[in-house]
Amino acid sequence: MKISQNSNIVILCMIKLDYVLTVVSEEMASQVRLRLLPSARCLFDEPVHMKVTGLRSRQVVTMKARSTDEKGVVFSSSATYRADGSGEVDLERDPSLSGTYNGVEPMGLLWSMRPDTLHKRFHKTRSLNPHVVKFSVHEVEGEGRTLAEATNERLLIGDGVTRLPIKEGNIRGVLFTPPGQGPFPAILDLYHFGRGLSEKRASLLASRGFVVLTVALYGHDDMPKNIKEFHLDYFEEAIQLLRKQDKVGSKGVGIISISKSGDLALSAASYLQGVDATVWINGCSANTALPLYYKKCQIHPPLMFDVNKIIQTESGASIIKYGGDNPLAEEKRATLIPIEKAGGRFLFMAAEDDLNWDSKAYVEDMVERLKRHGKENFESVCYPGAGHYLEPPYGPYCPSSFHGFIGKPVMWGGEPRSHAAAEVHMWKKIQEFFRNHLSCEATQHTAKL
Repeated sequence: MKISQNSNIVILCMIKLDYVLTVVSEEMASQVRLRLLPSARCLFDEPVHMKVTGLRSRQVVTMKARSTDEKGVVFSSSATYRADGSGEVDLERDPSLSGTYNGVEPMGLLWSMRPDTLHKRFHKTRSLNPHVVKFSVHEVEGEGRTLAEATNERLLIGDGVTRLPIKEGNIRGVLFTPPGQGPFPAILDLYHFGRGLSEKRASLLASRGFVVLTVALYGHDDMPKNIKEFHLDYFEEAIQLLRKQDKVGSKGVGIISISKSGDLALSAASYLQGVDATVWINGCSANTALPLYYKKCQIHPPLMFDVNKIIQTESGASIIKYGGDNPLAEEKRATLIPIEKAGGRFLFMAAEDDLNWDSKAYVEDMVERLKRHGKENFESVCYPGAGHYLEPPYGPYCPSSFHGFIGKPVMWGGEPRSHAAAEVHMWKKIQEFFRNHLSCEATQHTAKL
C-alpha cells in the first residue's frame, strides 16, 4: 500500500494538532487551583472554606477527599460540581450534583467520608496525630485526570496546650491544660467505656479554654483488661486530682460523657461533691452493664440486656436498641440513678435516631423526674435524624461498627447530613454550657494555631 505525500502531510498535521491539544489541556490543568481558606492547617473542629479556580466556564468536575485513620482504615468521599461562568467552584455556595452527598454542604467532603471496609468507625484517639485529609479535583470526562490537589492538616491539639500523661494513685489518663495564666474551668472527660483511652475530645476542649482530664476506665496501661464492676471512688479521685491543678479556677468541675459513661456521669453528679455541670450524650438514665459500687458497697445493680431482642440486618450489623430492660419497670427501679439529689446542672443531649438505645425516652424520663421534684437545674436538646455517636464535628459519620460489649457489629442510626449538623450545634452548646456553669473570675483564653 502506498501513502501519498499529501497523506503524510495530513497525518503530520493530525499529530501536531493532537500535540497542541495536549499541551493546551496540560496548561489549563496547571492553572486550576484548589484553595483551603483561611488556612490548610486548622483545628479538627474548625470548618475550612474550599474553592476551586481556573476551570473552564461551566466545567463539571469531581472533588474527592481521602484520609487514613490510626488503624490503617482508608476513608474517602466524592462530589460532582459544576463551575460557574468564571470557572470557579465554591463549596459554600455551590451544590454537589451527585456523590456521597448532595446539595450545598461546605464540609460535606469531610463528614461524608466512608470506610473502604464495612462496619469500621473512624479512629483518631491520639491528640498528637493530626487528621490529614487529601483533597483533589478531577476531570469528569475521559480518565478523570487530576487537575489540582491540596492537603488539610486538622489538628487535635492547639498550639500552647500542654499534654501530661497521668499515672497517679488509681488514675490513668491524660491532662490537657490551655496556654496562659488562667484560671480555667475544669472538665472530667469520660469518653471511653471500652478498653483504652481517647484524647480527641479532651484535647479539643482544652484548645477552647478548659483544663480537661480524660481518664481510662479499664484496659489502659497497667489497668485490668476486663472488669466486673465499676467503682465511683475512681471518679471521686479523678475529680479531686483535677480540682487541685494550679490553673483550675472553677469552684467545681464539669463532666462530659457519652453512651455507657453517661450513667457513670449521672452517678458522679448525684453522689459526689464538686460536680457543678454534667453533659450527658446518648446515655441511659439507669446504671447499665455492670454493678456500681461506692465505698465498697453496691449502690446500683446493672440494668440487663436481652440478646434475644437483637434485630439482625442484611448488612451484617445488628440493631440492639430494643434489647435493654425497661428501667421504669417496678422490678428494675433499683437501677435508676437518683439525679434529683444532684446539686449541679445537667445538659441532656439525645439523638432521636439512636439505634444503640432509646436516648430520647431516657431524657424524657429524667426531665419528668426532675420536674416532679421541683428541680429546674437542667437543659435538654434532641436531634432529629442524628445517630448514637455524636462527637466533635467534621469527622466521618459512622453508621455501624463493632460493639465491644455485644461482641459484633451494630447499627448506630442517623442520617449523615442531619447527624453532621447535630454535631456542629452540639459542640457549640457544650462549650457554652460549661462556660456558663463553671465560671472563673479571670478572663479565659482559647488556644490558637
